[in-house]
Amino acid sequence: MNDSGKTSFRPIIIVMLISLAIAGLWNKLAFIKNAIHFILNPTAGFLIDWNMLIGMSIVILIITFITTLVQKYATDQKTLKELKIEQKAVQKQMKEFKNNPQKMKELQKHQMSFIPQQFKLSMSSMVYTGVPLILFFRWFDDYFTVLATVTGEPVRFLGFMGWFIFYLVASIVFSSIFKKILKVA
Repeated sequence: MNDSGKTSFRPIIIVMLISLAIAGLWNKLAFIKNAIHFILNPTAGFLIDWNMLIGMSIVILIITFITTLVQKYATDQKTLKELKIEQKAVQKQMKEFKNNPQKMKELQKHQMSFIPQQFKLSMSSMVYTGVPLILFFRWFDDYFTVLATVTGEPVRFLGFMGWFIFYLVASIVFSSIFKKILKVA
């Protein structure tokens, strides 16, 4: 937070830059890659080796649960909930004034004013999860590349999804469940 009480983008930008540096230097700085493989091969790798679909689902479930907890406790949930309530009120007004272009334009402008603040508040949890997620993604990429090389065919989940698409779909499903259970805005 800065002096005016608003969240600063500076920590988020720093974490994004660190994440980009790690992603870009993954193969050049062996100590980072080796350390992550040392930690994740016997843990997440063990689960995926045991059963690729179930193991990967468990890994995604754990990652999503942790990131949802971080999101709940690292963001201003009260302000986010207030913003969502205000957005719903504006959307309701927009339905009422759908035949009044001038009023609609005014309401759309008001609705757009929520985006920067909501984005800033939502992204503040990235300060804690950005680098670990990049490390996991780089490890996943290495792991499934080696697996594809060994088997001679690309790794597919449910017969048609690569690991990244499967991760995205599963994390969206798990995240929506955890957000409901944990009442995360």
